[in-house]
Amino acid sequence: MHLASQAPTVGIVIPAYNEEDTIRACVLAALDQTVPADEIIVVDNKSTDMTAEILRELAEEFPHAPLIVLQQNEAQGITPARNMGFDAVTSDVIGRIDSDSVLEPNWVEETKKVFLDEDVHAATGPVIYYDMPLRRYMARADDSARRAISKLVKQYQFLFGTNMALRRHVWETVRSEICLDADREMFEDIDLSVHIVDEGFKIVYAPTMVAGMSSRRADDSPSDFLAYVRRFDKTYDHHGLTQAALRIPQWAYLGIYPVAKSLRWTMQLRESLKR
Repeated sequence: MHLASQAPTVGIVIPAYNEEDTIRACVLAALDQTVPADEIIVVDNKSTDMTAEILRELAEEFPHAPLIVLQQNEAQGITPARNMGFDAVTSDVIGRIDSDSVLEPNWVEETKKVFLDEDVHAATGPVIYYDMPLRRYMARADDSARRAISKLVKQYQFLFGTNMALRRHVWETVRSEICLDADREMFEDIDLSVHIVDEGFKIVYAPTMVAGMSSRRADDSPSDFLAYVRRFDKTYDHHGLTQAALRIPQWAYLGIYPVAKSLRWTMQLRESLKR
């Protein structure tokens, strides 16, 4: 371990598309940190709902916050929106979350601690499903699963787009190699991870970097969810990755789906009965 003499600066990038129900809570959590982020860059990707208006209201509500709103209108998709945000960051470390993520209040503080180790080039952390029952239990299960996967999948450690960070110089190194995935058939965070590892950089699992995320993916139909999970295979095939251990995350997704769907159905039923 090689410790830096001072903590790095941290910027947060949030790609957003039609997230009027979640974007305010997401940005407020990024603003309300024990140690402030140096930049918060939201990239609105051709939203057709009230997302852009809510972002304008937030900028007016917090005029002194390091909040920057960009419009990415050239191409639809999380990859071009993410790329624009990453390119705009001037901080030492680029954090990346989804527009329905809700960061724990100490996320920036913990991220700075993780990147004090100069041998760490990128990191990803656990999540709490904030719209599920048994949240803390699910969080412990998620953490345990990610620790196990981190040990089993040794050659490639993957970043999780909902909760990740990388050094800006690492992004600048792999920027030209990133797959644009115009058909949106791959997982952009796994694609990024593969390029990072192939360049000899180190990705670590950081259990203290905690973010909340929505479990709304469990509301997908079985066929839609299966199509989503098949993005693992398409990403691996694109990169020529054949190791069986790399399939562990997708097996985990398929195993969790019926449980998560059942829990969400039960929760939604209880809420409807209260009305």
